Amino acid sequence: MTERAVGTDLFSTRRAGVLLHPTCLPGTWGVLGQSARNFVDFLASAGIRVWQTLPIGPTHSDLSPYQSLSAHAGNPDFIDLSELILSGLLDQHELDDGVLKPGRQSCFELAAQRFFALAEAEPDNQGYRHYLEYRAENDYWLDEFSLFITIREFHPGLNWLQWPTELRDRHSEALAAFAEKADSSRQRVRFEQFLFYQQWQALRHYAHERDIRLFGDIPIFVAHDSADVWANRHLFKLDSQGQSTAVAGVPPDYFSPDGQHWGNPLYDWEAMAGEGYEWWLQRLDSQRHLFDLIRIDHFRGLEAYWEIPAESGLSRDGYWVAGPGREFLEACFRAFPELPLVAENLGVISDEVEELRRSFHLPGMTVLQFGFDGNPRNPHLTHNHEPINLVYTGTHDNDTTLGWYESLDDRTRHYVNHYLGSSGENMPWPMIQAAFRSVSSLAIVPMQDLLGLGTEARFNTPGTIENNWLWKLDWQVVPSGLAGSIRELAGLYGRLT
Repeated sequence: MTERAVGTDLFSTRRAGVLLHPTCLPGTWGVLGQSARNFVDFLASAGIRVWQTLPIGPTHSDLSPYQSLSAHAGNPDFIDLSELILSGLLDQHELDDGVLKPGRQSCFELAAQRFFALAEAEPDNQGYRHYLEYRAENDYWLDEFSLFITIREFHPGLNWLQWPTELRDRHSEALAAFAEKADSSRQRVRFEQFLFYQQWQALRHYAHERDIRLFGDIPIFVAHDSADVWANRHLFKLDSQGQSTAVAGVPPDYFSPDGQHWGNPLYDWEAMAGEGYEWWLQRLDSQRHLFDLIRIDHFRGLEAYWEIPAESGLSRDGYWVAGPGREFLEACFRAFPELPLVAENLGVISDEVEELRRSFHLPGMTVLQFGFDGNPRNPHLTHNHEPINLVYTGTHDNDTTLGWYESLDDRTRHYVNHYLGSSGENMPWPMIQAAFRSVSSLAIVPMQDLLGLGTEARFNTPGTIENNWLWKLDWQVVPSGLAGSIRELAGLYGRLT
């Protein structure tokens, strides 16, 4: 068994957490300012000690946080422009014009012009020193990302495979000429990322002061149309034109009876290994600076992944291929002995996947909604839980617990009620109570469940591309006594630290 240091105390004491993506927060000018602080205050008053988010990178038009433009960058839509008034980079009327997305970019351009003008006049000012430090620490990805985003802006509506050949294929002279022509735009992109980082770190500090830790999420695969694939084509299974030769997905499972065809390019793990997994180590390192705990989505893909031939649009045409497994994880923990990882081990999970997870002492996940198939040995039922694993009522891919419960057939609904000792009248609270009662050290509940919302509040339906990632928290519908009720339940089951 592999021994490693435990880099977080989050599993040494029973805690409760809430799952809510920042895009769900209300905010006219962005969410990483007062809106996020209000949510942290709510969590603190409720006795919640962990805030779990989804991936926080910039998205494509489908808004999926699992198909980001970068494995490192933050989503500039999160940045709270109103915070820039305090620093003198914007004024109120400019802010009022920046509500819509095109206006937001104009606000960023104005703020960047003022920031760098001040830096030119006072090169030793504190803000500019912090910016230079940020650049020095992040240019290993930020330089390519700023170039990638700027080319996208010059070729709207096109992915990098559709760019002029010399830019698509990264001819050095063409890239240098474009970079010089678009220098101010690249400067704005780098400035946006600096603002994101500053606001995120301020939020993280605010949360830490209230004994709340941030829990992030890394998708195992990255989007084809991303700075990462464009800048590192040799690390992916691509042809000479940049097209995928094989893509990722999953076979049929709970979420999708036909399987899922994700379309992400697959890694060339042999090439990754040849470079000491440096690309992945850099990815993990950037997330370590943002979060206190990190989930690897689709952990099973490290043991074996579902490879679908690129010419096929059907998941069932795929097959399992061995992943990098132990060698990869050993490299990760050599680089970061206290790497605070959680393994997402949902779906088609083999004994080999669980053996890999356990050999590195990685917490896994249980989801109460998955427990009621009639098998008393189902690992998602609370009497089969283990302290190291996390328990959820549901995840971002599930229906809300109330929506799920209302969709059950009568026999399964009776089983749920009987198991929970409930009449079902107050659902989802019997499920929330079961999660809090579990022996699992960390119990996490989506915010929609705490609000008792139905299917109308579902955040995502796997295998679909419409009406996802849109739900918003409305403080007007949050009961005044909700925080107290959550705190009481957390105290009852020993989850108040």
